[in-house]
Amino acid sequence: MAKVAFLGLGVMGAPMAGHLAAAGHEVTVYNRTRSKAEAWTAKHPGRAAATPREAAEGAEFVMACVGNDDDLASVCRGADGAFAGMENGSVFVDHTTVSAKITRALGAEAEAAGIAFVDAPVSGGQAGAENGQLSVMCGGDAAAYERAEPVIAAYARICRRIGESGAGQLTKMCNQIAIAGLVQALSEALHFAEKAGLDGRAVVEVISQGAAGSWQMSNRYETMLDDEFEHGFAVDWMRKDLGICLEAGDENGASLPVTALVDQFYKDVQKLGGGRWDTSSLIKRLRAMG
Repeated sequence: MAKVAFLGLGVMGAPMAGHLAAAGHEVTVYNRTRSKAEAWTAKHPGRAAATPREAAEGAEFVMACVGNDDDLASVCRGADGAFAGMENGSVFVDHTTVSAKITRALGAEAEAAGIAFVDAPVSGGQAGAENGQLSVMCGGDAAAYERAEPVIAAYARICRRIGESGAGQLTKMCNQIAIAGLVQALSEALHFAEKAGLDGRAVVEVISQGAAGSWQMSNRYETMLDDEFEHGFAVDWMRKDLGICLEAGDENGASLPVTALVDQFYKDVQKLGGGRWDTSSLIKRLRAMG
């Protein structure tokens, strides 16, 4: 069992920290909104800290799951940042989906301070976090990863090191690129079925057993048919992620035409007032078009 700090108690971070506590780790949590940290400690063994630095002091591992590049930098850097409180040889594990650029910058700063840094974005959504069934893709020093992996296992279905610093974030970009295309294709298929007067559930029952089957189809088709979009990762966050993907594609020369198109479709969903709808709401855009 390890002494662990967890920074960020949103819909992903709170259950992840809970799994660490349930596994027997000594957990200290920090959240920018103090009430969320207090709510967490009311449900789980552990304590709340007033700053990232305080949470990180004495911890062997510091996990973070915050919002974006700026949020991650703010919990790492500065007099009250986690790096200022971490001991030589401790490991910072970042579960936030951010750019490879900030990952590499913070990784270099951590290394200069004698701290190991592992980028470890996750996939599986809120349900995966709550059930301890996340897919975790990692980059960074191999020895640091090997130390962190048994701790990450508390909420992971699979955890793999892909390569050096930034490789985890680049792999998460692959994940989001694939999801964007899949959700758009599923939306078009269900929309087509509706327009053709078919029973959408019967259609999916058949096609999901063949080459068209996917996690998105199995887990989202019913709520999509029912016009319910409160079941997962929000459109606002998906656009943030796709922006990271497109920027990285420009940098490395990857052609991402479908990703760019779907990003604009999500922009249309935002204009419909759906920024907090889950990503399967792409079908709402098609229905709005008539």
